[in-house]
Amino acid sequence: MNVLLVYAHPEPKSLNGALRDFSLERLRRAGHEVQVSDLYAMRWKASVDAADFLGRDANEPLNVSAASKHAYATATQAADVAAEQKKLLQADALILQFPMWWFSMPAILKGWVDRVYAYGFAYGVGEHSRQKWGERYGEGTFRGKRAMLTVTVGGWAEHYSGRGINGRMEDLLFPINHGVLHYPGFDVLPSYVIYQTGWLDESRYQQTLVELGARLDALWETDPIPYRTQNGGDYDIPSCELKPGLSAHRSGFDIHLARE
Repeated sequence: MNVLLVYAHPEPKSLNGALRDFSLERLRRAGHEVQVSDLYAMRWKASVDAADFLGRDANEPLNVSAASKHAYATATQAADVAAEQKKLLQADALILQFPMWWFSMPAILKGWVDRVYAYGFAYGVGEHSRQKWGERYGEGTFRGKRAMLTVTVGGWAEHYSGRGINGRMEDLLFPINHGVLHYPGFDVLPSYVIYQTGWLDESRYQQTLVELGARLDALWETDPIPYRTQNGGDYDIPSCELKPGLSAHRSGFDIHLARE
């Protein structure tokens, strides 16, 4: 299988750097082909701007969606964007690895999503009508591919529990798992999260490697998060509201799970 690891941490000698190296070795030893996008090492440009859309009329105001659609359709995107899209198309599985900073991914990784997820590639795909509101949330370009987050967190697991002050980790990662990954079609696996990284001693570090190794070994056997599909009959179209009676005893983001 082909795996793309998109890695976002500025220090190669960090815990994240060690986990990246471990993941690459583990996957390759299992016979997988692995590509790496090390965003800081690549000096990835995080901001979308006019330079991303080659050949556009500089006299016209920049409409990012329209410019993205035209550049993707006419193969006039910036070269670094097109290269990352090619990696995604080649990959059977995507792993995003990053430290949680201010309750989300680092800006450089968000910038990778902003620039690489072009109109017609990751969004704006398929029929948009009163019968079908596009191919998204379980459909789309990445349908049949798998994705997983590897996330390091400084705080305690209890801080991110159901009654924890930071909110549930599942809720904080929902915009990434459900939005960035499930939206364009990925089957999203449960995230692997390492807590209290500032207090990670050798014993817990070794246990982390055991756990992460097991997750990587089971990348194609693990059941994905059971998100509902947009066009599977659970949502009214075109409002995209969950139909009455579904998830009646659940609230928040959990209503979008097809089962407990």
